[in-house]
Amino acid sequence: MFSEIALKVYVAKKIGLIKSNADFWKNFSNKEVFETLSLKTFGEQELLEAANFDLICAFDDNFPKTFGNIKLSEKPFLFAYRGDIELLSDISKNVAVIGVREPTKEIIEREEKIVQFLVDNGQVIVSGLAIGCDTVAHCVVVNKQRPTIAFLPSTLQNIYHGQNVRLAEKIVASGGLVVSEYFCEPKDRFEAVKRFVERDRLQAMFSKAVILIASYRYGEGDSGSRHAMQKAKEYQSRLRFVMFNGETDKNQPTFGLNEDLLKEKDVMKTTKKTLKEILK
Repeated sequence: MFSEIALKVYVAKKIGLIKSNADFWKNFSNKEVFETLSLKTFGEQELLEAANFDLICAFDDNFPKTFGNIKLSEKPFLFAYRGDIELLSDISKNVAVIGVREPTKEIIEREEKIVQFLVDNGQVIVSGLAIGCDTVAHCVVVNKQRPTIAFLPSTLQNIYHGQNVRLAEKIVASGGLVVSEYFCEPKDRFEAVKRFVERDRLQAMFSKAVILIASYRYGEGDSGSRHAMQKAKEYQSRLRFVMFNGETDKNQPTFGLNEDLLKEKDVMKTTKKTLKEILK
């Protein structure tokens, strides 16, 4: 399902008329511009319907609003999605949970307790459908038959990570949302990597809080978690948490980023007391 204007915006992006997010907001953010453009939409509607996903653009009344210190180059204007897009309309209950791709059994158990606490208290979990901590977060929610939001670095036709295609289906079936900014495959490895960074910003953008389960220091491993935590700081008004036990996690490479972030005064450890701050 999509509006006529969303179809036009999609075509304009597909043919390269709209070159970037910043280009859209600077040169195409007036709806009247599309009334003067000659865009060939014939056949595109059928192709989109066959692809089995919905579109929503900045001109649609229910397009998700953003808040905070967000640059035009980072502000989205077009999404492809499956599921309940209204989950992005009010981020007051959205909490992003992120972390390493290869968590240990002990890390998984600790993460599951955090996610279960949040879900049991009415929060909606946001993550990136990657293997590892993302998968753990989504699975806890799906197993409770509650909605969760997955932002993709890939198209909806070729979901990444491939191991989680079935999980994506379960997310939609459980009333959740799977959403992407991408409609074509990346041209090269550079663009593919860039999409992961762009996906990371959306997790922070559409959440009121971001919780880092575990991640390595810069240059030692996962970078996605670092990107998301940094964007949460830049966008302002987002709470930032890290899972960290000083007795067991100190000097452990898997918790290197967590330990470093705790040096920033606004970052809190995940304790029963601090997690209640999210519920306010």
